[in-house]
Amino acid sequence: MTAVKERILGAVSIMEESDAVSLWEYILSAFSSHSFDEIEEVEPDEWDLQMLKEIENDPDCHEFISSEDAMKEIGL
Repeated sequence: MTAVKERILGAVSIMEESDAVSLWEYILSAFSSHSFDEIEEVEPDEWDLQMLKEIENDPDCHEFISSEDAMKEIGL
């Protein structure tokens, strides 16, 4: 994954729900020629399941900061 995609995912993961909804609406309008229904959905493999379990059990993964602070941290 590229650095810019990682930054986008990081920003989305910490933004307020209302901001995420606005962003999703923008994506749908800006990329309306693409069908998100055509994206292949795959089951998580053992590696994915292990990472998800580690995230559940890691207290650092449950700390959140405001969207404003996150935007400052990633330079937006």
